[in-house]
Amino acid sequence: MDPHTPQVDNSTSIKRRWPRLKLDVPVRVVIHESQKTVIRDGRGRELSEGGMCFSAGVELKVGDQVEVEFTPAYSGHPIRVRAIARNRNGYSYGVEFVASSDQERDEIVSLRDNLLTMSYS
Repeated sequence: MDPHTPQVDNSTSIKRRWPRLKLDVPVRVVIHESQKTVIRDGRGRELSEGGMCFSAGVELKVGDQVEVEFTPAYSGHPIRVRAIARNRNGYSYGVEFVASSDQERDEIVSLRDNLLTMSYS
């Protein structure tokens, strides 16, 4: 299996709102702190229209808000979306995408369209 080609993950028995794609992509996690902005590199491992699972050397708590930036496969431009940490296991995080502007909603729609293209190819 090519690590850069997403694969639909149907292995879980949990009913999810969106199908997950397994992938391996570099991500940038942007954390806005009171006095500064911190950017950490990480790896995205799963992706859906609603969120992402990634690993990064950063300390997040459940409920923390971050921005996640990555370039989906077969896409020419990076996507940056606001996300909230929903779970954590060590330095692996599950985040839910949240949109607070028309631009962020457009980014998520673009992501959905990209995911649909990848899952049917």
